[in-house]
Formats: sequence, C-alpha cells, structure tokens
Amino acid sequence: MAAEYNPYCKYTRVWIPDPSEVWKAAEIIRDFKEGEPELLLRLEDDTTLAYPVGPKGKPLPFLRNPDILVGENDLTVLSYLHEPAVLHNLRVRFLEPNHIYTYCGIVLVAINPYDQLHIYGEEVIRAYSGQNMGDMDPHIFAVAEEAYKQMGRDERNQSIIVSGESGAGKTVSAKYAMRFFATVGGSANDTNVEEKVLASSPIMEAIGNAKTTRNDNSSRFGKYIQIGFSRHFHIIGANMRTYLLEKSRVVFQAEDERNYHIFYQLCASSSLPEFRELGLTSAEDFNFTSLGENIFIEGVNDADDFKKTREALTMLGIKESSQSSIFKVVASILHLGNIEICAERDGESCHVSRDDLHLQHFSRLLGVELQQMEHWLCHRKLVTSSETYLKTMSKKQAENARNALAKHIYARMFDWIVEHINKVLQSSSKQHSFIGVLDIYGFETFEVNSFEQFCINYANEKLQQQFNSHVFKLEQEEYMKELIPWTLIDFCDNQPCIDLIEARLGILDLLDEECKVPKGTDQNWAQKLYQKHLSSAHFQKPRMSNTSFIINHFADKVEYECEGFLEKNRDTVYEEQINILKASQFQLVADLFNEKEDVVPKSSRVNVRPAKPTPRPANKEHRKTVGHQFRSSLRMLMETLNATTPHYVRCIKPNDYKEAFSFDSKRAVQQLRACGVLETIRISAAGYPSRWTYPDFFSRYRVLLKKSDMTLADKKLVCKNLLETLIKEPDMFQFGKTKIFFRAGQVAYLEKLRADRFRSACIRIQKTVRGWLQRVRFLKIRKTAVTLQRYGRGFMARRHADFLRQTRAALICQKQLRMVRDRQAFLRVRRAAATIQAFTRGMFTRRIFKEFLLHHKAMIIQRCVRGWLQRRKFQRSRAAAITLQCAFRCVRAKRRVQQLKAEARSAQHLKKLNSGMENKIVQLQRKMDDKSKEQRFQNEQLLQVNSSLGGEVKLLQKKLQEVSSLQQGGGGQLASLHDELQRLREELQEAHALRGKLQEEHANEKQGLTQRVEELQKENSLLKSEKEEMNQKILKLTRSSAEEGSRASLQEELDEERLRYQNLLKEVSRLEQKYENLKEEQSFSKFAPGHRRDASTLSSQESDSNYTSISTSELGDTEDTLQHVEDVGVEAAALDLSVFLKLQRRVRDLETERGRLQQQLERGGEHRSSEAPPLSEQDAADLTYTSLKLQDVEVENLKLRKDLLSLQKAVSERAGLSDPTNELQESHALLMSQLRSANEELEARKEEVLILRTQIISSAHKEQSPAHQKEQSPAHQIEQSPAHQKEQSPAHLKEQSPAHQKEQSPAHLKEQSSDGAIVSEQGTLPEKQESVCAGECESKRLLEVQLQAQTRRHGDELTALHTQIELLKADIEKKQELLNFTSSLSPEDRVEYSVQQEITRLTNDNLDLKELLEKLEKNERKLKKQLRIYMKKVQELEVSQTERTRPPLSRQVTVQRKEKDFEGMLELHQDDEALLQKKLIAEIRPGSVSSSVPCLPAYILFMCLRHADYSNDDQKVESLLTQSINSIKRVLKKNSADFEMTCFWLANTSRLLHCLKQYSGEQAFMTQNSVKQNEHCLKNFDLTEYRQVLSDMSIQVYQQLIRVAEASIQPMIVSAMLESESIPSLAGVKPMGYRNRSSSMDLDGGGGFTLQALIRQLSLFSCVMSEHGLDPEIRGQVVRQLFHCINAVTLNNLLLRKDVCSWSNGMQLRYNTSQLEEWLRANSLFQSKASVCLEPIIQAAQLLQVKKKTTQDAEAICSLCSAMSTQQIVKILNLYTPLNEFEERVTVSFIRSIQNRPQQRPDAGQLLVDTKFSFPVLFPYSPSALSLETLLIPASLGLDFLSRV
Repeated sequence: MAAEYNPYCKYTRVWIPDPSEVWKAAEIIRDFKEGEPELLLRLEDDTTLAYPVGPKGKPLPFLRNPDILVGENDLTVLSYLHEPAVLHNLRVRFLEPNHIYTYCGIVLVAINPYDQLHIYGEEVIRAYSGQNMGDMDPHIFAVAEEAYKQMGRDERNQSIIVSGESGAGKTVSAKYAMRFFATVGGSANDTNVEEKVLASSPIMEAIGNAKTTRNDNSSRFGKYIQIGFSRHFHIIGANMRTYLLEKSRVVFQAEDERNYHIFYQLCASSSLPEFRELGLTSAEDFNFTSLGENIFIEGVNDADDFKKTREALTMLGIKESSQSSIFKVVASILHLGNIEICAERDGESCHVSRDDLHLQHFSRLLGVELQQMEHWLCHRKLVTSSETYLKTMSKKQAENARNALAKHIYARMFDWIVEHINKVLQSSSKQHSFIGVLDIYGFETFEVNSFEQFCINYANEKLQQQFNSHVFKLEQEEYMKELIPWTLIDFCDNQPCIDLIEARLGILDLLDEECKVPKGTDQNWAQKLYQKHLSSAHFQKPRMSNTSFIINHFADKVEYECEGFLEKNRDTVYEEQINILKASQFQLVADLFNEKEDVVPKSSRVNVRPAKPTPRPANKEHRKTVGHQFRSSLRMLMETLNATTPHYVRCIKPNDYKEAFSFDSKRAVQQLRACGVLETIRISAAGYPSRWTYPDFFSRYRVLLKKSDMTLADKKLVCKNLLETLIKEPDMFQFGKTKIFFRAGQVAYLEKLRADRFRSACIRIQKTVRGWLQRVRFLKIRKTAVTLQRYGRGFMARRHADFLRQTRAALICQKQLRMVRDRQAFLRVRRAAATIQAFTRGMFTRRIFKEFLLHHKAMIIQRCVRGWLQRRKFQRSRAAAITLQCAFRCVRAKRRVQQLKAEARSAQHLKKLNSGMENKIVQLQRKMDDKSKEQRFQNEQLLQVNSSLGGEVKLLQKKLQEVSSLQQGGGGQLASLHDELQRLREELQEAHALRGKLQEEHANEKQGLTQRVEELQKENSLLKSEKEEMNQKILKLTRSSAEEGSRASLQEELDEERLRYQNLLKEVSRLEQKYENLKEEQSFSKFAPGHRRDASTLSSQESDSNYTSISTSELGDTEDTLQHVEDVGVEAAALDLSVFLKLQRRVRDLETERGRLQQQLERGGEHRSSEAPPLSEQDAADLTYTSLKLQDVEVENLKLRKDLLSLQKAVSERAGLSDPTNELQESHALLMSQLRSANEELEARKEEVLILRTQIISSAHKEQSPAHQKEQSPAHQIEQSPAHQKEQSPAHLKEQSPAHQKEQSPAHLKEQSSDGAIVSEQGTLPEKQESVCAGECESKRLLEVQLQAQTRRHGDELTALHTQIELLKADIEKKQELLNFTSSLSPEDRVEYSVQQEITRLTNDNLDLKELLEKLEKNERKLKKQLRIYMKKVQELEVSQTERTRPPLSRQVTVQRKEKDFEGMLELHQDDEALLQKKLIAEIRPGSVSSSVPCLPAYILFMCLRHADYSNDDQKVESLLTQSINSIKRVLKKNSADFEMTCFWLANTSRLLHCLKQYSGEQAFMTQNSVKQNEHCLKNFDLTEYRQVLSDMSIQVYQQLIRVAEASIQPMIVSAMLESESIPSLAGVKPMGYRNRSSSMDLDGGGGFTLQALIRQLSLFSCVMSEHGLDPEIRGQVVRQLFHCINAVTLNNLLLRKDVCSWSNGMQLRYNTSQLEEWLRANSLFQSKASVCLEPIIQAAQLLQVKKKTTQDAEAICSLCSAMSTQQIVKILNLYTPLNEFEERVTVSFIRSIQNRPQQRPDAGQLLVDTKFSFPVLFPYSPSALSLETLLIPASLGLDFLSRV
C-alpha cells in the first residue's frame, strides 16, 4: 500500500515560493510522475502554472497539511513540518481567531497584536494556575506556571528567556510573567514584595525605554530579573541585572525617534512648583530631546506617566530628596546638551561663555563650580611620565567630550537607580530558589549597523547556542524515556561564529588591542580584521567598502560599519570633568562618581558570579573597555542560565506599521529564522515529530481495522499490527513505551487512508440511498401522471360545452349593446348643447357682477385685515407674556413640588409642617389684615378723588352756563369746552372703573387668602392623616411581603449587603488564620518564652502602688470599661486607647486617694497624739485591729493592681502585634475574668473597710454607759460625713442604719473579732471621764471635718453659681443678637428662620435626650449588677444569721424532697465547665452521635445555658457561651479539611442559634412554639449580641464548608465534565500528534475522574449534610455554590482549550449537565436554584451543536446563549474545531456578524467566570419541634457530671 502511494498526485495541495507573500498555496491538477520536468499547478486565483522541477529546476514543492490540522496550538504536531506550514499556521491563528500565542515544542511564540486584549486578568491567572502546560491554550501564564511548578517539584532554579525584535512585545511579556508570579506566589507577610517587584517596571521603562521607528516603548537595555522564593515558594525578594545600556541615545536620536522617556516626562511636568528650579521648558528647546524632530507619542501622556514614575519611586522607598536629586541630574544633562561651545579663530581651541544660561543651570543643579566646568569643557590634561601638559580642544573635540560626559552621567545615574531598586527588593531571609526572567534584545539588522548591533547579535549567538543544545537535550531525553533508538541529528552549530567574535585574537580581542594603541583608528582595526579573519567562513569583506565587514550569523548576514567602534568601546570620559563632579556639594551626585569595589552577590543555591568581574590589576585598561565588560557579563549570564531550567518565549513583530492584527509574512519569516523557531522545527522534523499514545491512536484509526482485529483486548498489539499492515517501511514509525513515533508526513498519509475509508463508505451509503429515492420518486410521478390525464380530459370536455353557451349569449348581448350605445350618444349630444348655453350666459352675467362686487370686498378685506393684524399682534404679545409667566411659574412650581415631595417622604417634614402650620396661619391672618387696611386706605383715596372730581364738574358746569349766557366766543371754544367736559367725564368713569377693579381685586384676594387658609388647614389635617396612613403602611409593609418587583430589588440589595458582610467575615477568618500562623512562627522563633516589655506596657509597669478605697462612681467607670470591652470585642478594645486611658486614670486616682488618706491618717495620728488623752487598752486594741485590717486591705489592693497590670500587659501585647483584628481567646478570657474579679474584689474590700469602721465605733458605744451612749450618738451620726456618705452605696447605707447596728449582738461582734484574729474580748476599761473626754475630742474632730467639708462644698456651689450666671449672661446675649437679627428680616424670612431655629432646637433636645437615655441605661445596668451582688451578700448573711440563731433539734427529722417534672435544664458546676468543653466539643466525633437526635451538642449547650439563666448567673452564661464558641473554632481549625466535621459543627452552630431565637421570649420567634416551649424561654438575660456572634460564626463555618467541598470536587470537574466519555464511542480524537510539552505532567498517574465519580462525591456531601441535621435551605445553598464552581471551572476550561470545542464534546457536555439536573431532582434540590448555575455551560454545549452558517443561525445563537457574554460566544466559535474533514470550520464573517450585534448582556467585557464568587448565605429561622424535657443524653458521651433539673 505504501508503494502505491504518490504524495504528488492530482488534487494534492502544495506550497510554492512567492516574492511578495513568501509562500503561495497551489493545487496539483495532474499526477506527477518521477522524472517529469514540470509540475502543473492551479493557484488560488484559478490561474495555471507550470512549476519546473528536477535536477535543473527547483525541488519538489512542500506539501500542505490537511485543513483539519490548520490552526493547531503546537506547531510540532503538524504532519508536514516546514517553513510555509509554520508561517501559515501562525497567520491563520493570528488573523482569524486572534490567538497571539502558539507553542513550538518548548518555545512559546508570541505575536504582538498592537491592541489591548482582555486575557491577562486575575481570573485567567487563576485558571492557568495549577494546570499542565499542554492542557490549556498557549499563553504566557502557562509558561510561567510551568516554571513555577518545576521549581517546586524539581527543587531547581528556573529561567524564562524572552527575546525578539524591538517592538515585538518582550517587555510586556516579561511584565505579565512577573505579574503571574506575584499573584500565585505572593509574599507570606505584609511586606508586599510582589508589589514592589511590579513597581520597578515603570521606573525602568522611564529611564531605559525610548521610542524607536519600530516601537514606541522599546527597551534599550537588557535585564535579567531574579525573583527569589522562600521554602514555601512565596516571593521574598528580587534582584535585577542590566546589560548594555544604549548610552549613545542620550546624545543622538535618529529621525522620528526619541530620547529616553524620563527626559520628556520631566519636561512635561516642568510647570509644577517643585520643578521650577530645574529651569526646564518644552522638550523642543533642548538639543538632546529634539534631534528626532518629534517629541510626542500618539496616545501617551508624558505628564501622567511621570506621576506613575514618581509613585513607583515612592513605593520603592526612594525619599523625596533623592528623587529631587535624580531629577536635577536628568535636567542637568539636558542643560549640558544646550551649552554652546564657540570655536576660536585658529580652529584648534574653543571657549564657553560664562554668561551661558544653560552652563549656569548645569553647575547649579549638580552643585559644581562654574569656572572649573567652563574651563575643563574646553581643555584637557595630558599626563606623561615626567610632565603634565594642558591642551586646548577644538570645537569638535569639546562637543564630543561634552557628549561623552552626558552619556557617562546618565549611565551612572541608571546604575545607581538599579542598585537602589535591588537594595529595596533584597530580602533578609534566606532564598530557597529563584525564577529568572530575561528580557533581552533580539537579533537586529539595520541599514547601518554599529557597535550596539554587534554586541546585541553576539549575545543572541550565545543564546541561540544554548537554545539549540537544550532542545537537542530534551529530544534525546524523550527518545530515551520511550526506549527508542537514538540517532544523532545534525543541527546548525554556531560555535565557529562565536569563536570568531570572542576567541583569542578574535574580533573583540583585536578591538581591545586597537583601543590600547595611542593613535588607533577604525580603519586600522578594519585592516587587521581583514588580515586575520578573511579566511573564516563566517567573515566576509564587502566589495565596495574598506571600513566595514560582514559576519554570517545564524539568522542572517549582517554588515557592520567600523566607524565609531573604537570610540564606543573605549567610552572615554576625561578625568578632570569627573573630578569636578566628585567634588559636588550634593552627596548623591558625588556618590554617583565615586569608585566602589564590586561586591559578589549572595546566592543560596547556585554559584552565580556578578555581572561585573572582579578587577585584576594586571590588565586594568583592558577591563575598562565596553566589549570586555559585555563579554564578561554575558559569560556570567550564560552560566546562570545553564544552572537553571530554561523556558523560551519568542516574540514576533507582525508588521512595521503597528497596525492591530495585521500580518506581514516577510517580516514574520525573518524573525522566525532569527529567533530559532524554524531551527526547532527542523530538529523535530529530523526525528519523529508526530507522537500518539496507543489509546488515542486506536480511537482515531480503528476504522482502518478489520473485524477480526477488533476482538483483540491488547490495544497496543492491535496498533502494531495495523501499522505494519499500512506502512511497509519500518523506519517511518517507532513503537515506544507509551507512544507511537511517526516520521514527518506519515500522519497525513494515515489521515488520507482514513478519509478514503470514510469516503468509500459514504459513496456506498449514498448509492443505496439515492437508488431508493429514485424508485420512490418514479412511482410517485407515474401515479401523478395518470391522475393528471383523467382530470385533464374531463376538464377539456367541460370547457368546450362552456364555449358553445358563451357564443350564443354573446350574439344577444351584442344586439342590445349596440342599440343602447347609439341612443346614449344622441342624448349626450343634446344635453351637452343645452349645458353649454346655460353656462355661457351665466358666465357673462357673473363676470359683470364680480367686477362690482370686487371693489366692495376689497375695502372690507382691508379693514378686517388691518384690524386682524393689530389684534394678532396684541394677542401674540399677550400670549408670549402669559407663556413666559406660565413657564416660569411652572418651573418654580415643579421645583417646589419636587421639594415638597422630597420633604413629604421624610417623617421630619410632617413634624415641620405641623409645627409651622400655626405660624403660617398667623402670617396669613396678618396678610389679610394688611390687605384690609390697604383696601380701606384705597377706598378713602377713591372717595377723596370722587369728591374732588365732583366739585370740578360742578365748577365747570357753572362756567359753561356762564359762557352760554354770555353767548360770547366762537364755536371752537364751545367745542373745546365740550371736549374738556367729555375728557373729565371719561376720567371720572375710569376712576370709578379703577375703584371697582380694586374692590374686586381686594375681594378676590381676600377670598383667595381665605381659601388658602382653609386649604392649609385641610392640608394640615390631610398631612396628619397621611402621616398616620404612612405609619400604618410602614407597619403593614414590615409585617407583610411587598410586591414582586420591589421584593426582587430589596432581595438583591439584601443579598449584596449580605455578600459584603460575609466577605468581610471571610476576610476576618483569613486574617485570623494568618495571625495564628504568624503567632506559631513567632513562638517557634523565640529563644526563651516569657513576657517582653515593650513601649505600650512600660508606662504602666513603672508606676506601682497599692489600692485604697474605691468610690461607686469609679467602680461604675471600671464596669463601663468592662461593658465597653464586651460590646466592641477584644480586638477593638485592644486598640481603643480610651480603655487604657480609663484604666490608667483609675490607677492614678487610686494612688491619689491612697496618698490623701495616708496624709489624713498621719495628721489625725499627730493630732490625736498631741491633743487626745492616752488611750485605753481597748482603744489600743481597736486601733491595732483597724490598722491591721487596713494593711490587709492594702495587700489585697496590691494584688488586684498586679492583676490589672497583667491585664494591661496582655492587652498591650495584643495591640502590638502585626494583625490586631484577630481574636486571641486566652487574652479575651484573661481580660474578662480579671476585670470582673477586680471589680468584685474592690467592692468587697470597700464594704469590708466601711463595716470595720462602723463596728469599731458601735462596739465602743455599746460598752459605755447609757448617758455616754446618748452623748456619743450625735458624734456617731456626725461621723457619717457627706464625703463618707458619698462613697457608700444606698444598699450599704441601709445596712449601716441604727436599727441594723442595734441588731448586732455581742456574740456577732465576737465572731467578727475572731475573723480578724486580733480583738480581745473585754479588757480593763479606763475611767469614764477619760472616755467622755476622748468622745468629746473625737466629736470635735468630726465636727471640724464636717465644717471644712461644708465650707468646701459651699465654695464649690458658689463657683458653680458664678459659672451659671456667666452662662446665663452669654445665653441672654445670644438671644438678644438673635432677636435683633430676626427683627431685621422680612415676615416670610422671619417665619422661615423661626421654623429652622425650632427644628434646630428640637434636634438638639432630641440628641440631649438620647444621651441622657444612654446614661440612664448605663446606670441602670450598673445598678442592676450592684443589686445582684448585694442581694447575694444579703442572702449569704441571712443564711449565716439563721444558721447561728437556729435552736438545736431535739430529734432527727427526715426532709423529703418533692418529686417534680424535668424542666429541660442541665445543671453544670463551674469546675466542670472545662470538662464539658472537652467531652462535648473537643473529643466528640460526628459518628458517635449519628444514631441519636441530630444536633445533640447544640441542645445540650442550650440546656446548660438555660440553667445558668434560671440561676441568674451572668458570669456562667458569658463563660459558657464564650468558651463554647472558642472551642468550636479550635476544633474547626484543627479539622479544616474534614467535610464531615465542618458540616457537623455547622449544623450544631445554626441549631444553637435557632434555639437562642426560639427561646428568647421575643414574640416574632414564638409563633410556632408549643405551650411548654414558651415556658422554657429565657427569663433573665438578653442574648441578642451572642446571637449575632453565633450568626457570624455560622457564616464562617459555612464558608469553610464550601472551601473544603470545592477543594474536593475541583480536581474532578474538568475530567468528569469535559474529558470522560459518558456516552461511549461518541468522542473522537483529533488528528494531532501527542506532544508532551509539560515536563510536570504525571504520566504514571491513574486515569481521570468520571462523571459518576463526581456525582458520587456530591451524593456523599448531601448524605452527610442530611445525616447531621443541616437545614434543607442551607443544603440547597451549599449545592448551589458547588454547582456554580462546577459551571465556572468547566466553562473556563472550555474557553481556554481548543481540543474540547467540538460537536461531540458538546453532546457529551449536554449529557453530563442533564445527569447533574437529574441528580438534583432525585435529591429534591431542584428548587435550590442550583440548576440556574448550569445555564452557561448548557448554552455552551448547545452552541457547539447548533448550525453556524447563515444570518438566521446567528440570530438563533444570540437568543439561545442569553447567559453568556458576547466575548465568550466569540471565543467558543473561534475555538470550534471539526474532528474530521466532513465538518466545516466557523467562518470569520459569521463570527464578525455575532460580534457586531448590539446586545445587552451581563458582564459583556468578561471572558472567564469568577471561580471565587460566592453567593450570600442566609440562615432562615427554623424552630425545632423537639421538647427539651424529653431529650435523653447517651451514656457514651460521658456527661455524667451534668444534672437534670
């Protein structure tokens, strides 16, 4: 079969060379036979071409790959591996689906799209993290993940080598690789090293990148960044090494190029105030920035970029002063370029004007002397062995020296910034491993190539050699692993070219040697090259030049111009100029030019030498050449790369015009040849490039098997038999251990056989089907023909009969028609004549009449038109005025309505309306009064006018009569008098009309005001009713559900708020875990445990004094502090300074009180010793007892102070930690217990001291005579001074009442004395007179104390009254000012101002009342606590009193206990609390209680809590809840990966929360309780705050449960949903060779997970949740979250994998999703909205199956895929791959039609689904029907210490 196969047969497609497109596609139209001179081809434009072949012609053309292979992710899997196939595959992937990444073996080919692509987000990083390199589509993240994974697995350093031409995207690719490492390997602490690593990019781009003709942001230096990782593979630091900065760009730029970005950024920001001293203007004004004649870059804002550069410098820790110095250096370089050097007349010397402004700026900015700089810019020093000469320089030499100085300054500044960045990124901890990212220039060739291009191409030669050896090594390892015989493959070794450059007496050696010659020139060096290397195969001399040479590099031949080589290699800067800069007054400038010894950097694993070698004194001058330094640093780089595992990224520039997605084949081929991609293809093609696993080969080519071969079970043997049958040449394939290796073209041959087999089968099927269809069609036609004949004959007969009938009828119709037509013609003529005559006569008559009528109508029309015009003009003016008024009033009314609506929505508006309505009514009443007054005034005026006019009329009438009587005067005078009279009458009428109008207006206004008042009253009542209705509606809305639309919006807002809250809880949990980890690391790192004093505890430890008596108010402050700690939590209290200030202030007050009492005691002792008589033994004993008791109290106070200090230490230590938001359980317990014990102990000691004082005085009084007792009683009353009474609480004063003192019997006093262990019983009493004197002295002293206290109190009251008087005066002044201001306002403003003042006053009163309410509530809580303590003490005293007074029983009495029902409580002793936590929480296992009541621990804890509530023990309640919550957290942390344990405690936590709600006593939670359950409600404590704590903890446990479940199913999802064959024999295998690109893949592992395994895991989760009693609603939410994870992971992989986007995979995916839906229905979880989460992948599966050709199909797809974004649809269509040649690809036009359709879709710009998204969890209230009294505790739990109550 192989012998008959002719690849160059008819219809075979081939590639032929083309001068414009490099390669052109063609098709063979005639079979080619060996020996023929030409090959007949048809091109794509249907033209015929005779392609010459043979010995004299061209070789046979390259064969094209099948269409099914076009667009493959890996170039090495192509059947035919050659240059046109590679170029075509890259072009198709780049232009059609816009894929910019393609694998070529171990190389990632990246094509610059010149467009922003949304494929670098955090979701994409998360999708590629943890994946093997060959599993996903090619991406830079896949290479980075491979390097990261190999670093962790192989314990070997890695390197990513990014190379390419300028503008190919090297810098961007390196930046994205570093972003990937920063995301997946973020720092473990808060140092944010990864952010600093990323922040170094804008700095290096600013100082090292520039615009070139090929790239707007070209890196003009090479850099190698080492990202260091710790043992746990977190980023701990980084280091950067740079290579060959293009210094010549500082002083020269070609046309349409720019200098480094930092110059333009600084010039663009020169207008800022901080940069005005730099003396900069526009970049066009400086020589060094205007040589390229274009200082702008399209789409780039230099000022904004400069802000980013400054932010990055600040983030990296560069101070503002250092930044200012850097910018001064940059500005000085620009000024240096503008210094004008003037030539002298002799031409051998020059000078610089001292008045040169730029020279002044340069000297000022660098801090150097202007005269020296001006001198040495034009002179140089020559030093010989004996003398030193000063030599002048010509203008050209001076300009060269100036340019060299500028380059040197910039290079030193560049090195300083890089060194500082390395210091910032350096880590103090040990580096375990690193990943290096090499961003280095690619092979360059220009029209004029100089020293820079020579070094760049030299570096690329070295890198290509390393690349070839690495590829060769990998191929050898692959062959050896598969046990295939290895045959040596020849590859292009460029070692001769490298030797030509770097060997002894090579190009670099000759260049250094020529540089050492004093008068060496470029021409002499060129001649030496010709003499030495002209015989080398890689060195050539151009024909037309003697100053250039050609080197035959691996990529192409490059011609180098020798001019400038020596100068650039020397890099000469005059020492005198450097010395001036060294003497700069600015430290940074001086540091730039001070020589420093190179320090070898530390390395943890690899012995990496520094980029600059250690200086050797023997060849000092030789070391300083740029070529030697570059060669040394390049050797160092190669040693580093050889010590790591390299990964290659080759960047390709698609065109030179920077057009988005435009592909130039010529430019692409040049770069492919230069970057080594084609060499990789050639090495692969030389061996066995196509590789298949046995199962894939069997699945693909089983159609070629015989039926007998299908019965064999061993697929490997079946594949061997098949290949031996199909391919006769054994060298064309090899059988490996797990794969089959094929030579190039064999897979295409097998595909042809497979297609032929399918084609023959299709032909047979088509033959049979077409014959059957034709027979069916013939029978149907014959039957139809017979039927048509029968019906046709009948139709013809009927039609003839109709014809005969119609002929007879036509004759009759013609006769009648002719008669009617003639008669009608005659009548028509006669009627027309008469009509013409009538119309003619009428016309003449009307014409005459019309002439007469025309004149009359014209006059009427003119009159009407003129009147109409005037009226229209008036109406328009009036209408315009009215329109303007209406519009203005409408606008004002709308604004007022909007304002009123806004105010009406608030309850405050109702209050404002009600409060200001009376004022408005009063105001309107005042307006009405004013209007009535005005009306009366106008009426009076009208009456006066009427009266005056009437008098004038009478006078005129008299005059008229006189004139008429005299009858003198002409008619004109009479007429004038009549006119005057008429005028006066008209004025009178107008006055009457005006009066009536005013009266009418007044009446209307009065009526309007009255109506307005009524309306306002109605509006007031209406507002009140609306207020009540609104309140009722609000109550109804809170109690009943709202409408569906509002409910949905409210639900969304609630879900968003709940999601934000739960995210905060998740963050809190994460921070707690982080804090615990840091704490463990800190505990391991400490040498010796113990408390360390820090700044927060030093101040509190320095002051140490004893406590004295404590007042009730101070005790309340301490209790308030305790309450504050309980309210805000221990974290906030640890950071709240007010708590510490209160405690410290409390300590200071106690110390002050102690000192004051001590002084009073000393003064009292002195007074008594000086004035009082000698005391008796009894008094001495009492004083001794008192002093000892005081000492005892002081000792106890000292103990309490130490406890308080330890509390402060614990809290301050918590505050000093790095993450204070975490909760430390021990510190919390210590805080609460010590504060509480301090309060109780202080209160007890205070009462004890007061009781001792009272008992001492009362005992002395009882032993005296009645008379003396009567005298002593006032003194005793006086002793209770106000100050002392103030310290006592009301309960204590009640205990110290006289009646209580009388009840204290001597026996009781004796018992109290025995407690003190020092009071004697009786003793000898002194005489009565001495006792009386002592009592009188004591009473005098007490009276004096009382008088002094009253005097002080009186002084305080007087001061308070003075203060109050001053406040009242200030208040009166303010009110006076307010009154004056109010009186100056208008009435309307006054009313509005009064309303505002009233609102302000009410607001302040409301705030004051709230504060007062809070104070009263605080005091109430404080008094309740004190009352409980006093009640306990009273009960204890009563018990002790009854025990002492109980008489002895005469006989033994048996007390029988009544039997009572179990109340559903468990009694827990305080000592057994720790045992309960251990047995019930720490040691319990979910399986031990699975057979009992679900959530049994929650019920037991609540029953213990009920007993603590029943016994009114708040400490027990608090301790029990706190310890239980802490214990549960510890258990969950210990079992953080156990799903069953997490589910168990989630159920118990939620059940305990429901119990706290159900038995809280709140009416809302008691509706479903039974009567007995309502009786079991909590009585004494409100645990609302603990409910919130439990709710938060439930959310955290839920989130942990989700994390555990997602971690369990996530490895299964891709294999189960996309890769497993749920429907057997449906999935097909693509014809692609198996290329294992990822060396991190586990080939020895078992097969993938199936869908059934995933469903079993989900069933296990559901069973566990049901078994432990988890609420069904929570179960539904868990399943919904897991289904979202399944959808997100599946869809993301589908969007990033081309191999699963096919029709058969769509069918498999749809089947898998239907199985998941069936699982939901079977487990009654379909209502949990989990199926909605599967809609995107269901629609994606349907998208893979539907038809994709016409416009109707596009519309159907858009309506079908409603849950997917347009970007996702387009991505799947681009990735769609047919499995065989009978399917068709999706056309580009169809994809564009989908893309151009405007659609409203969610997340339109998002490609991948957020896998970390979590739905907000809701714990609905679910009361339990279980009665607590019926609950039984299993004996296996070991809770015998609990007693049922």
